[in-house]
Amino acid sequence: MKELKISVRDLVLKYGEKTALNNISMDIRAKKVTAFIGPSGCGKSTFLRVFNRMNDLIDNCVITGQVHIDGVDIYDKNLDVVNLRKRVGMVFQKSNLFPKTVFENIVFGPRLNGIKDKKTLDEIVERTLTQSAIWDEVKDRLHEPALSLSGGQQQRLCIARALAVEPEIILMDEPASALDPISTAKIEELIHDLKRNYTIVIVTHNMQQAARVSDYTAFFYLGNLIEFDNTTKIFTNPSIKQTEDYVTGRFG
Repeated sequence: MKELKISVRDLVLKYGEKTALNNISMDIRAKKVTAFIGPSGCGKSTFLRVFNRMNDLIDNCVITGQVHIDGVDIYDKNLDVVNLRKRVGMVFQKSNLFPKTVFENIVFGPRLNGIKDKKTLDEIVERTLTQSAIWDEVKDRLHEPALSLSGGQQQRLCIARALAVEPEIILMDEPASALDPISTAKIEELIHDLKRNYTIVIVTHNMQQAARVSDYTAFFYLGNLIEFDNTTKIFTNPSIKQTEDYVTGRFG
């Protein structure tokens, strides 16, 4: 098996009495793109948030089962959650930039981690904006408000900000759903480039997007993992009829 990054076994997630994820097991490979697809409310975003323990912030959320990153149990009570979230970056559906300059948005995380040297911060800004395919568009606008950028630029800036603390895994929750087709294409191209260095997990409601950007695809329905396989197989020859019905548009 190719190098494993995340391993999930028998994961059950409940909000009070309500089961949101039911007995999920999955292995996610390093430096690959794994897409989660399925109808709204099927648990895919909830599952994504398991990997950086964002569900910890929700009252009456109870998780059982095991989640390991590089063999380490991330739900161990002694685990440093702040350090985990440094390793596992997150990009949300709507860009959630700070009302600060482009520059200040990117250096926010590194400064929190104790980096104060101006030259080092400048290097981080250039590196991450270049990685996010937006350096040429904003290099003369670093000290302008980030919120003055276009929607597509703001989303790429969010990706640059996630990269600034040097994560190993990037979680993306419908990163292109609010964008026009040209901006969406740039984000997809960027995902393709980033997987050389990062493990990427993406939630998308757009099945064509999942087919274009991912190496592996997981289909969720009503909190259950129905099928998980190589993306080509999921979209051309799924093993389970329910998957076939969903990807061919018969339901969902």
